[in-house]
Amino acid sequence: MIKALTIVDDATHEAVAIEVERAIPDHRETRVLEYLAQTRGLPQVIRTDNGKEFCGKARVTWAHERGVQLQLIQPGKPNQSAYIESFNGCLRDECLNEYWFPTPLHARIEIEMWRREYNEEPPKELLGGPTPAAYAEQLAAKAARINPGL
Repeated sequence: MIKALTIVDDATHEAVAIEVERAIPDHRETRVLEYLAQTRGLPQVIRTDNGKEFCGKARVTWAHERGVQLQLIQPGKPNQSAYIESFNGCLRDECLNEYWFPTPLHARIEIEMWRREYNEEPPKELLGGPTPAAYAEQLAAKAARINPGL
């Protein structure tokens, strides 16, 4: 069995990371978050459900030390994280249910190819037409024009 930690940007709908392992302990999650912070910048908020995998001390410490707010959805209210629920369903239908993964490495390769295609191929109506990657570029360009020194 494999586990997948999916990280999606609410603003751009980009799948910024899908970490695949047999188990994903909280220190592994914080490594992924730290890598994303260094390559994309820190998020203001990280929203998750109330699963036990999101209550680890390392993650809470990581967020606190960086001033990142942790926001848990209310129990039994998956509509509070509707986009990630929809994304996870898409991942399951279009990728996880389509392949047999003999090893975690094979799963990582197939899932990463799917993630890139998701971000770069089909336009998203919710974003007004562009792909998530193109929309992220538009937002970054707009932010650079508004705050040229940052």
